[in-house]
Amino acid sequence: MDLRPYIAKLRARFAEVETALSQPGVFQQGTRAQELTREYARLKEAVQCGEAFLKALEDLDGNRLLAAADDDPELAQMARDEVERLEAEVDRLALKVQEALLPVDPTEGRNTIVEIRAGAGGAESALFAADLHRMFTRYAENRGWKVEAMDTNVSDLGGFREVIFSITGQDAFKRLKFESGVHRVQRVPATEAQGRIHTSTATVAVLPEAEEVDIEIRPEEMEISVCRASGPGGQGVNTTDSAVQILHKPTGLIVRCADERSQMKNKAKALKVLRSRLLSRRIAEEQARYAAKRKAQVGTGERNEKIRTYNFPQNRVTDHRIELSVYDLPGILEGDLDCLVEPLLENDVRERLTELEL
Repeated sequence: MDLRPYIAKLRARFAEVETALSQPGVFQQGTRAQELTREYARLKEAVQCGEAFLKALEDLDGNRLLAAADDDPELAQMARDEVERLEAEVDRLALKVQEALLPVDPTEGRNTIVEIRAGAGGAESALFAADLHRMFTRYAENRGWKVEAMDTNVSDLGGFREVIFSITGQDAFKRLKFESGVHRVQRVPATEAQGRIHTSTATVAVLPEAEEVDIEIRPEEMEISVCRASGPGGQGVNTTDSAVQILHKPTGLIVRCADERSQMKNKAKALKVLRSRLLSRRIAEEQARYAAKRKAQVGTGERNEKIRTYNFPQNRVTDHRIELSVYDLPGILEGDLDCLVEPLLENDVRERLTELEL
């Protein structure tokens, strides 16, 4: 597939969007300005990848000529080594350019809401849920994203029975959406006296943050109740009726938020979670092949539904969807997730290109 004509089209469209963003008053148009800004960022990266692809292709051709020369064996060997590196680089960049040709998923540029719940394994699963929360928080911090707590349910040993938080930043949902599912851990729990390895799970749901224009919720569809928050948080949280619970009558979804001292702030956060859950449901219904949201994402939390295993004795993290194992478990739990995120993104692009026969 000759990508040169497509790179030229990407350049032309990038110039159009750049011109549109420079027009007076464009940022007073709200949604239109947001769409253009997102497209600008996406096209800028695509054009940069296209330029790098063309440069790598040119270097590859030059090194192939040098590798075939007989007058300088040492130079020819160096060129052959460079050919091997450049072939991998050309393949990587070609995939990035092809990704820009795919239909844009409108949710990919969104912020995201992450829900983590303890699964099979009792107290150990709640501790593992806390480890996952820390992992995603560190990953967000590494990328300069903002993390905001929305609701927590702390276990007796300091883990999380449930924790919900939002992540705000460029491509947050795009880079985290494949984290949805059952995460399995194999290790010796702190509560294990005989040193036996236990297997526990936690479920993760990654939801695209919904905007008000995406999902309209009428007041009569909601039953809102307030109560006194419980758990850690100090007197300001625990002695006022600040916790908010919303029941969405048409679907039966219940959302609770208690992390803020202000009842109004908790209500706003709860509505944000509710909209995101409803948007996730709608996406799952409309696009069955991408139905990995909410229940479809996380299943029941049983061990045999795992998408990823964290094996402490072997220092190994394995993603079972792409059969990838990485032997740096401490680094991954500290937020070095790109070694898993990038292969998952590349696999998704290849699958979508195959579906569209590109």
